[in-house]
Amino acid sequence: MLTGVGEKAHELQERHARVFHDEIKPALDAAGIHIENWSDLDENDRTRIDEIFSAQIFPVLMPLAVDPAHPFPYISGLSLNLSVRVRNPKAGRTEFARLKVPQNLPRFVELPDDASGLVRYIPLEDLIANHLGELFPGMEILATHEFRVTRNEDVEIEEDETENLLQALEKELRRRRFGPPIRLEISEDMDDVTLQLLMSELEITEQEVYRLPGPLDLSDLFEITGIDRPELKYPKQVPTTAAQFRPAEPTDKADIFAAIGRGDVLVHHPYESFATSVQAFIEQAAVDPNVLAIKQTLYRTSGDSPIVEALIQAAQNGKAVLALVEIKARFDEEANIGWARKLERAGVHVVYGLVGLKTHCKLLLVVRQDRDGVLRHYSHIGTGNYNPKTSRIYEDLGLFTTSNTVGKDLTRLFNELSGYAIEKKFKRLLVAPLHLRAGLIKHIDTEAQNALDGKPARIRIKVNSMVDELVIDALYRASQAGVEVDVFVRGICSLRPGIAGLSQNIRVRSVLGRYLEHSRVFWFANDGDPQVYIGSADMMHRNLDRRVEALVRLRRAEHIVELEELFDLAMSDATASWWLEEDGTWSRHARDERGEPLRDLQVELARRIGSRRRVAR
Repeated sequence: MLTGVGEKAHELQERHARVFHDEIKPALDAAGIHIENWSDLDENDRTRIDEIFSAQIFPVLMPLAVDPAHPFPYISGLSLNLSVRVRNPKAGRTEFARLKVPQNLPRFVELPDDASGLVRYIPLEDLIANHLGELFPGMEILATHEFRVTRNEDVEIEEDETENLLQALEKELRRRRFGPPIRLEISEDMDDVTLQLLMSELEITEQEVYRLPGPLDLSDLFEITGIDRPELKYPKQVPTTAAQFRPAEPTDKADIFAAIGRGDVLVHHPYESFATSVQAFIEQAAVDPNVLAIKQTLYRTSGDSPIVEALIQAAQNGKAVLALVEIKARFDEEANIGWARKLERAGVHVVYGLVGLKTHCKLLLVVRQDRDGVLRHYSHIGTGNYNPKTSRIYEDLGLFTTSNTVGKDLTRLFNELSGYAIEKKFKRLLVAPLHLRAGLIKHIDTEAQNALDGKPARIRIKVNSMVDELVIDALYRASQAGVEVDVFVRGICSLRPGIAGLSQNIRVRSVLGRYLEHSRVFWFANDGDPQVYIGSADMMHRNLDRRVEALVRLRRAEHIVELEELFDLAMSDATASWWLEEDGTWSRHARDERGEPLRDLQVELARRIGSRRRVAR
C-alpha cells in the first residue's frame, strides 16, 4: 500500500516514463531519428548488428551466475542490469545470472545505414538481450529483464567528533557506494519469480519497487543530442563580454581592475561571458604584482578548472591565497578533496569551513595596493558556482565592486570561516545562518507596514526553491496587508498563491527553457527607495539554518532597474511560463489567444544584453 511521499514518487516516475513514450519518441520519429527494438529489424539489419555485437560488445560483457558457488553479486547504484533466467537442459535446473550493461559503451548503438535516410539506434540492453545465446551456450534462455538500483548515498559525519574531517569524509565516501538500496526500477514485464529473487537479495520492500516501461535510465538520451542536426537544436549563442569589461579598442587587453574601479559591475551569465569576467578577474589577479591577497570560496567547480589553476599560480607568485573548499558539497566530495590537496601542495591556505555547516556562498575577494598607494578590496559576490562549464547553461548573476564596505564585510566573513571570529553584524551583506532569514522577513514586514500606511509597497523574489515556513508566512501577511508579491521560482514552491483572504496578491511563475534559472534575487520597493539583494540562498531550511549563505545589496540605480526589468519580463502575461495555481498545480502558458507563441524570456534577455554598448564612465 503506497502512501504519502512514496505514492507521489511512483506517480512522478510513471509520468516521467510516459513523457518519453508519448512525446519525446514520437517527436524523434517525426524528425527521422528512430530508436528501434530488436523486433523492428529485418534480416539484413540483424546480420550487420551481429557483427557489431561480436566485435565490439561481446568481449566486454561479464555474466555473473548466482548459485551455491557464486553468491548474489553486488549491484552498483544507478547501473543498468539484465536479469537472466536460464535452464540447463541436461540437469533440468533453472539458474539465475546478472549481466551488467557496460557503462563505457554507447547506450544507444547506431544501426548501419539502410539508405532510408533515417538515423536509427537500438538500446544496448536490447541488443545484448537478443544475443544471450552467445553468453550462455547450451543453456535455454527462459527470461530476461532490465533492472536498476538506487542506493542511499547520503554522507553522514559527526564533525564535532572527528579530528580530521578530510580523512573521515574519505572513509565515508568509500562506504557510500555500498549504501543500502532504496529503489528498484524494473521493466514492466518482469515476472514474479525474478522480482521476488531481487527483492529478497536486495532487501527491497514492495513500496520501493518501480515497474516502468523501458528503456530505464532516460538520462542516456543525452547521447543522441550529439547528432549533427543543427535545425533540431537551439541556435548557437555566443555570450557577450560585459560592456564595462570591453577595452576601448578591440586590440587592447581588458583591465578588469580598472573597469571595477570605475564603478560596480553586474554581470548576467550565460548571456555575458564568465570567461571574460569572473575567470579573467581571478587570472589577472594571479599575475598582477600589486595584488597582495586572494580569498575565495569553492563549492563546485569543473574538472579542468582554470579558477583553481589561477589560485595555484597566484600562490606560486608569492601572493597570500586562501581557498575555502567545501568538501561536503553533495556528490562533488571526491573532486573537491582532490582540488583541496592540489591547492595545498601549491602553497594555498586551504580551509574547510565551519563545523556543522556547509559553505555555499559564492565569494571572491582580492586585496590590491593600487598605484595611488591605497589598499583596496576588489570583491565578487555571485549567485552561482565558480564553474566555467555550468556558467554556459546556468543563469546567474554576479556583482563586482570596490566598495570598502563590502570589502570589509567579506574580510570579516572570511575571518569567521577560516579562524575563530564570531561576526554577527555586516553592513551590506545578509549572512546565514545568523541573520539572513530574519533580515529578509524584516524587509517583508516593512513592505506590509508600508502598504497599510498607504506608501508604495511591492515584493519580488527569484529563487530556486521556496519552502521555508517563516518566510512564506511573512509573505502571506504582506499579501493580506495589500502588498503585491511576485515569486519567480524554478523548482519546489510550498507557497500557494491566489487564495482569497490569504494570498490573493501573490503570483508565482516559473520559466523552464534553454538555460537553468539559477540566480536568487530579492527586491523590495521600500517606499520608493528599492532595496535589492542577490546571492546564493534559497528559501529552504538547509540554506537558512545549516549553510553559510550570503546576499549582497546592490547600490547602483541602473542595476536595480535592470533587475526590475527582469521581473517585469518574467512575470508578464506575454512571456511563456508556468503559473502556479491556488490548488498547487502548475499550468503552462505558451501561446496567446490567437495561438501565437508567447515571448521567450531567455531569448529576449540574450537579445537585450547582446545589444548593450560600452559606455565610458
